[in-house]
Amino acid sequence: MPDPTKYMLISLPTSISPTNDKEEALNALRSNVADNGNVQPFKIPEFKIGSLDALVQQADDLTKLEASCQAVAAKVGDSLRSLLEGNEEKIEQQKVVNDSRFRLKTPQLLYLRSLTLVQEPADQYLRTFAWNKVKYRADKPLAELIDSLQKELVSIDNDVKGKITQYNQVKTNLTTLQRKQTGNLSTKSLTPVVDPKLLIQDSEYLETHLVVVPTNLKKDFLKSYETISPMVVPRSSIEVTHDDEFTLFAVTTFKKHSSEFQHKCREMRWTPRDYKYVEGGVEEERKEVEKVSKDERKIWGEALRLGRTGWSESVMIWIHVLTLRVFVETVLRYGLPLDYVCGLIKTTPKQAKKARSTLDSTFSYLGGNAFGRDKKGKVTKDDSALSSDMAAAGVGGGEGHEYTAYVYYEFEII
Repeated sequence: MPDPTKYMLISLPTSISPTNDKEEALNALRSNVADNGNVQPFKIPEFKIGSLDALVQQADDLTKLEASCQAVAAKVGDSLRSLLEGNEEKIEQQKVVNDSRFRLKTPQLLYLRSLTLVQEPADQYLRTFAWNKVKYRADKPLAELIDSLQKELVSIDNDVKGKITQYNQVKTNLTTLQRKQTGNLSTKSLTPVVDPKLLIQDSEYLETHLVVVPTNLKKDFLKSYETISPMVVPRSSIEVTHDDEFTLFAVTTFKKHSSEFQHKCREMRWTPRDYKYVEGGVEEERKEVEKVSKDERKIWGEALRLGRTGWSESVMIWIHVLTLRVFVETVLRYGLPLDYVCGLIKTTPKQAKKARSTLDSTFSYLGGNAFGRDKKGKVTKDDSALSSDMAAAGVGGGEGHEYTAYVYYEFEII
């Protein structure tokens, strides 16, 4: 089984290059990562920058929003897994990103841009990522973009949850109906097995009860059913049918003692079954099973399509949120004027640790007094409480994210 893929998004000031050149800075990142991952540029638009206080608040908002993105993508993935009964090959086929970005360059094809959906694996979407300027205009304030992304995520989550709930209800109904057709006598429908001639109907005083008795209690039933309550018609029991576990009997009592008879049956571990003869009932039940089965297949298809779309949309929102996180923290870390490069590193968990160690060693000076070196030259952090302090200031990746001297985020798309 191949190692899982891990991604790292890293932003570095161009000052790491002697000439402040972006390409040289990106090459410096590549040389430090070396064989521990594949590095390529990750394009981030120039967003509108507000006040410092606003940026700090937005950094906090984006931390929470990214956690929500991960949670929604994971939940939708679980829904797909449930719909496809854990078939990993089919699940992976559904986990594609429907990218509607404008890819057509000729003016004659402009009309088609809104109609063009490019289905691609999440990895390809990341490697070719471009900010969706149609849905999220980069000239809008950051607060508006964050609000728009959050509302879309909530909408996707609600839509998928609603459809999955609807499907589960229909599936439960179908399972119940099928159990009535195929289960044992304690649960299955009695319509196909009870001859209406056995039932006393439209009598003012008498009533026929259908009682399911475990096979091992059949003798006890025949000995005692007449005496468990008053006014049971003697010798009225008739064996209707049986299966491997139970026998179904019809017993006649006077109506005014029906409730007591049923209560005593339950005490004896016999199961009274409610049944009322309906003409054409067998055909009606067959039609109901057929109808609910069709509904189940239809809603399953709707749930699968919505799950596929929901996963795609939640992943795209997630990457847009990550893009904003990198941008906001870059401003907070490196200040203005903005002159930086951002790289996407595709690696594995094991290689990520090696790459991170090298990057920490090379770029520790960007953290100022937060980092030092021991006698062997190994990079050390001077303040054990640094991570939480930096998180409180709106940088460093937030709670649970170890502080680095540079802008750094790692994630996996499962």
